[in-house]
Amino acid sequence: MRRRLLALGAASAAVLAGGCTREQPPPLYEPVAVARRDIVVSAEAAGTVEPILVVDVKSKASGEILELRVETGDIAQEGDLLVRVDPRDPQNALAQAEADLDVARASLANAEAQKRRADQMFAAQVLSEQEHENANLQYANARAQLVRGERAVQTARDQLDDTNVRAPIAGTVIQKSVERGQVIASATREVSGGTVLLRMADLDEVQVRTLVDETDIGKVQPGMRATITVDAYPNRPFEGSVLKIEPQSQTQQNVTMFPVLIRIANEAGLLRPGMNAEVELHIGSRQGVLAIPNAALRTARDVGSAARVLGLDPEAVDRALAAQDSIARANPPRLAATTPGSRTSQPPATPEPAAPGSFGSRMPRELAAQPAPSAPPGGATTGATGGQNPPAAAPGAAPALFGPQGGPPGMRAGGFRLPDGITAEQARAAFQKRMSGEPLTAQDSAVLARIREARQQASRQQTTQAGGQEPRRRFGVGNSFQFGGSYIVFVLRDGRAAAVRIRTGLTDLDYSEVVSGLTEQDTVLLLPSASLVQQQRDMRDRLQRMTGGGMPGMRQQAPAAGAGATGSAGAAGGARPGSGGGRP
Repeated sequence: MRRRLLALGAASAAVLAGGCTREQPPPLYEPVAVARRDIVVSAEAAGTVEPILVVDVKSKASGEILELRVETGDIAQEGDLLVRVDPRDPQNALAQAEADLDVARASLANAEAQKRRADQMFAAQVLSEQEHENANLQYANARAQLVRGERAVQTARDQLDDTNVRAPIAGTVIQKSVERGQVIASATREVSGGTVLLRMADLDEVQVRTLVDETDIGKVQPGMRATITVDAYPNRPFEGSVLKIEPQSQTQQNVTMFPVLIRIANEAGLLRPGMNAEVELHIGSRQGVLAIPNAALRTARDVGSAARVLGLDPEAVDRALAAQDSIARANPPRLAATTPGSRTSQPPATPEPAAPGSFGSRMPRELAAQPAPSAPPGGATTGATGGQNPPAAAPGAAPALFGPQGGPPGMRAGGFRLPDGITAEQARAAFQKRMSGEPLTAQDSAVLARIREARQQASRQQTTQAGGQEPRRRFGVGNSFQFGGSYIVFVLRDGRAAAVRIRTGLTDLDYSEVVSGLTEQDTVLLLPSASLVQQQRDMRDRLQRMTGGGMPGMRQQAPAAGAGATGSAGAAGGARPGSGGGRP
């Protein structure tokens, strides 16, 4: 019996000891391998279909409508007859103008005959000078009257032709405002602007006006592809492109939004003005790029708390990141074209600007980009500004372009040739004087004037090659939005966590493209938020202070020397306070 009780006591002590043992905390991070995946980012919005070109058709003639040849929905070509207005008043005016023209012609013939006789008599000294001048004046008045008569006849004919209202554009009649027999007012002679007869629109190409939130408007650019769906054809998407982004915002329910116009081809005529449309803007797409979860990204603000969660020294992490930044600045990466289907190749990064106050910080781009002149061989001459002019180019060699590949300020592409007799060193020295505030000599001013003329001539040549018209600038066009940014991630390297600064690209809010800093062999660590980790740590510390590290309501005791099985049970925390490990 005593052995059985001892066995039961030992079993109870083992159970209590197991219940009072502190559980090992779960790992605070989740390792995720860097892998390739497709990232597609799009923005959705609602809009309305509307025509791009809408014209209100009015009549220059006033009167009663005798004939109305079109109805809403009819397609008319440019110049087709739409409406015919009562032509009686213009016909009467034309007849009167033609009669006045006949009188003017007769008057001119009479005045011409009198002038001819007056010239003969004046030559024979039979007519006085005053009478001769009067004859010439009558002839001039007759000619002026003939011109007025001819213009009056032409005006009357135009007014008669205006009674036939023709289509100003090729399009569809979308609205009819008058009926046959209605009297209309002229659009040119009435202060009210005249009567609107019809409204026409070109529906071969329509647009969708949608509102995009200001948080997403920076990602939208003209020319971006878009997919449009309407309720009338839910299974047929329409492809379009962003036409423009309106510069003026609109506020709806305290939300700032910008109108975006999307152009859509509508040759089949399926889209009609006023249809509600759902728009999906295809902001970006990357195929087979390195990507990591967004939960692994850390900023400089929370990298310290993340380091403490992993048991790292925040100061050591900062030193390691600073060393990485120094190496990156010393060896800037050269972005080359990547493999097809990954990331679009990007141009090399622009060099950092010169220090404030230096000549390079104030020099124009086309001058700063020029290489430093090397010492010319023998035979070089001294320029007007004190520099040395290189020897003349070989006969037949094309003159070099002055300016970088991006062109001088005010020019989009290409450089320009310096005028004859001016070298790059002379131009650079003159610009240096102007930028530094030094007084310019007459020769320096002449050099700058000739350079300015050469740039203007090069700009005019580019305009002529582009078709004779300068391209119209549009607000906001050309501002490239840079996706992603610079972040810090913790990776497992050699079995230990290490902080690495990376550059991200396109993101779909779940995963981000990795542009630089990681490879497919790396594994990133997903950490919980710093606030959640701190709350868990505070709760664990509070519980430990309350319980002494054991179960609630129990406390641990130091084991007594030479204690047996029963004493071991008490040391494990199985005994209640004051029990001493025996019976109560």
